[in-house]
Amino acid sequence: MFSKVCKFIKKEAVLTISFVLAVVSSCFIRPDAEYIGYIDFRTLSILLMLMLTMAGLQKLGVFKQAGEYLVCKAKDTREMIAILVALSFFSAMVITNDVALITFVPFTIISLEIAGRTDMLIITVVLETIAANLGSMLLPIGNPQNLYLYSKAGMSLNEFLGCMLPYSVFAFALLAAVIYFKADRSGIEKSGKNSYMRTGKEKRLIALYALTFVFAILVVVRVVPYEIALALVLALVLIFDAKTLSKPDYSLLFTFVFLFVFIGNMKRIPAFSNALLSAVNGNEVVLSVALSQVISNVPAAILLSGFTGSYDKLIVGTNFGGLGTLIASMASLISFKLYCNTKDANKNKYILVFTGYNLLFLAALSFARMGLSSGAGRTVMNSLSFIK
Repeated sequence: MFSKVCKFIKKEAVLTISFVLAVVSSCFIRPDAEYIGYIDFRTLSILLMLMLTMAGLQKLGVFKQAGEYLVCKAKDTREMIAILVALSFFSAMVITNDVALITFVPFTIISLEIAGRTDMLIITVVLETIAANLGSMLLPIGNPQNLYLYSKAGMSLNEFLGCMLPYSVFAFALLAAVIYFKADRSGIEKSGKNSYMRTGKEKRLIALYALTFVFAILVVVRVVPYEIALALVLALVLIFDAKTLSKPDYSLLFTFVFLFVFIGNMKRIPAFSNALLSAVNGNEVVLSVALSQVISNVPAAILLSGFTGSYDKLIVGTNFGGLGTLIASMASLISFKLYCNTKDANKNKYILVFTGYNLLFLAALSFARMGLSSGAGRTVMNSLSFIK
């Protein structure tokens, strides 16, 4: 029994810590009617709808099918790696960074083995991980912290895009430059084109999940109430594909709930609340980057959001904060674990390469932010007023 508990704590460290924080904080603020007001049910509903949608589409192999089609177009190693990294970057904007990596890292491992280029495996997986984390920062639905902060800030989609678009463009250009210099143009072997023969049921399920995705987006842009959309999505999945209900990462949802309770309680303790307000004010980006390195960027976003109104800075900081250590973004652990399952995996080399490139991108994006904060940078941002 004890070993099972230890195994669970090790596997769900962030969930466990958030639970402990919630319990400890409840010793200072006894549970009362205000607790229910702590919970952001809208964000949790959108997350669950997106998780169900992506789990269903992934189970049907939709993302892998698209990836295989594109990789078959590659003429050499550089093109193949560029396509794989671009798949992670752009797909993460819509299907989230976690799903992008769960889908395309195993596909990358197989593709490079077939191509006879396993020597490029570490750098490719590392760049895919960076691409997924940075690609996901452009849209509110790209990652959990974006969705939460976007919802809490009450900003429009155009405002969000105006905030993150310059960094997304810069990140993609930097990824392209690294691939250009690191990947050669040697020929590759191909396994041949994979054909997918969809049954009538599979086609109907794809249409079903396309519909549930639309419901989620309508809630994100505040067209449909989340209560109605969630009820419809749950009903559709329960009736037509009930097994998918077991697929979402419910531990993430509970992590959100526990952190909501912790923050809500801490805000009701004047001494603690005032101290944090003073510390966070004006230091949102730096603190969110630093805190993300230790507890990952999703908990960092939730914790800091309770003590500042500068949500745009938190959005930038927690997305930048996904770069750095392996735990800065939980999505990074996904690709690391998938790589570790490969034959002859070199964990130490992976961590070294991963950390080096993450610090490079973090430094580059930080300098880009400094540039955009300067007079010339503000002129560039103002030129994007058509977005805002």
